Amino acid sequence: MGTDAVFLAVTLLAIGVLFAYLGTRLRDAVGIKRPVGQTVGVFMIVIWGLSLVTFLVAVVTYGLQLYQQHLLGTPPTNPISPITEFCGLATFLIIVCLAINHGWKVALGSAFVGAAAAPMIFELPFDLIVMFRTYPPIPPYPTLFRLLFFLPLFLVEISTFSLLTLSPLTKLSKYTMFSLAGMFFVFAVWAFLGFSYPSNSVSVTLNGISKVLSFVTAITLFLKANKTEMRGELDGKQEGAYDKSRS
Repeated sequence: MGTDAVFLAVTLLAIGVLFAYLGTRLRDAVGIKRPVGQTVGVFMIVIWGLSLVTFLVAVVTYGLQLYQQHLLGTPPTNPISPITEFCGLATFLIIVCLAINHGWKVALGSAFVGAAAAPMIFELPFDLIVMFRTYPPIPPYPTLFRLLFFLPLFLVEISTFSLLTLSPLTKLSKYTMFSLAGMFFVFAVWAFLGFSYPSNSVSVTLNGISKVLSFVTAITLFLKANKTEMRGELDGKQEGAYDKSRS
């Protein structure tokens, strides 16, 4: 294990500790400021859509350059894909159940942005780590082609996060911070072992656990939705009972 692996592991561990500390300090859930007016929301959705198209163009260009350089081979099997697909569906359904008291429109919209943002919670730090580790390097300018691939990907990830502000139910809570801390702790262990591609049982397990924690993090953003609604209904019933007793 080299110095770079140790430095990366320590950095990820420190980030995890920071999120854990923030979790201990965050007593009440904090709402995310929503965009003002429908126009801003429409622009955010348009930018998100354009970022997806831009990334698709970058992927095609990257693939064509690999083909022209005779570097395009059979892609390795991704054992994490079934985990991602299952967690995505589960996250969507759980958020719908948490938000259903606010109406189907809000519930489905919140579930969509939550399920879309969940894998990005994993992918953003992951892509920052592996950005300059991609193989094979593409001549004549490997760094340029890496940037061509990853910069549009970062735009997709960040613009997807921005969609969370469109839901009136999105709130940061201590559970969000603890889930993020757990994900970075797993990242730190993975980095300590070399942060290799998930091709053996250890790397697959660490990748899978961190991916699941990213989806758990997304779900925690909507935990308070159901609790707030239930608390409001309970307070209303108590007030109604109090008024009847007085009458």
